[in-house]
Amino acid sequence: MRKTCLDTVYELAKKNKKVLFIGSDLGPGVLDNFKKKIPDRFLMEGVAEQAIVGMAAGLAMQKFRPYVNTIATFITRRCFEQVVVDLCLHNLPVTLIGNGGGMVYAPLGPTHQAIEDISIMRTLPNMTIISPCDANEMRKLVLQTPKIKGPIYIRIARGGEKIITKKYKINIGKAIFLKKMTNYNFVTTGVTAQIALNAAKKIKDKFNIDVGVIHFSTVKPLDEVVLKKLISKSKKIITIEENITDGGFGSSILEFSSKLNSKIKKADIKNFGLPSSFSKKYGTQDELLKFYDLHDDFLCKKMYSLIK
Repeated sequence: MRKTCLDTVYELAKKNKKVLFIGSDLGPGVLDNFKKKIPDRFLMEGVAEQAIVGMAAGLAMQKFRPYVNTIATFITRRCFEQVVVDLCLHNLPVTLIGNGGGMVYAPLGPTHQAIEDISIMRTLPNMTIISPCDANEMRKLVLQTPKIKGPIYIRIARGGEKIITKKYKINIGKAIFLKKMTNYNFVTTGVTAQIALNAAKKIKDKFNIDVGVIHFSTVKPLDEVVLKKLISKSKKIITIEENITDGGFGSSILEFSSKLNSKIKKADIKNFGLPSSFSKKYGTQDELLKFYDLHDDFLCKKMYSLIK
């Protein structure tokens, strides 16, 4: 997914002379073609993420379209003030690409585990948040980023995920129905769409119950048309995110629901994600997700228990 994202930035740069790439101490081999063929718009800086965001803001004020890439925890936690004051306050068209959303960097411990990046960025005025579920969706969304006027945060997962979005029309701000909506639905963002599809299949196989999977690749702004339909027509909704539930994707669903007329609200909504605590466990991403019950077997049982 990361390679697809950066390759698509290069694709944009070949078509638009205002597109440039800024990296923070990334490893050798990253965007070699970009570096060789468009060296004046390929900037690889050192471990100075806060300065890089300020630099990107200055370039955006000069009508450039910067794409800034580094580890997700660095670009959100470390650069928070710069993102707020330099980018969001001025509503500048800078795209921030956060590597390793969620538990991707699980073996490196809490300093590199981006467990609250969605929560952090969702609070910021003017910020658009994108969290694709596969490389195909990533490419189509990145190609659309020049149309967005303000700052964007793109959350990148591990990579190598199964392609599940090929037959869908993908647009920033629009949800897609990976499985047809029913009375019982999983509502996902990012790679949790993959987990939800597996859980829905298990529920169908074990209990012969159809469960929908509705995927929001854009966390902010939400597709309110689809969301209103879901809340008014579903009996049970489980939101799934690889982020803490405090202030995250699921919270945004509940916030939207609270604004709806009580006469049309029907769904019982439960949020599932990471706990609001720093992990004391070490292991792979999959091992930690299983430890925190963010896997298809657990979600299958939870949805079935809600239905019954």
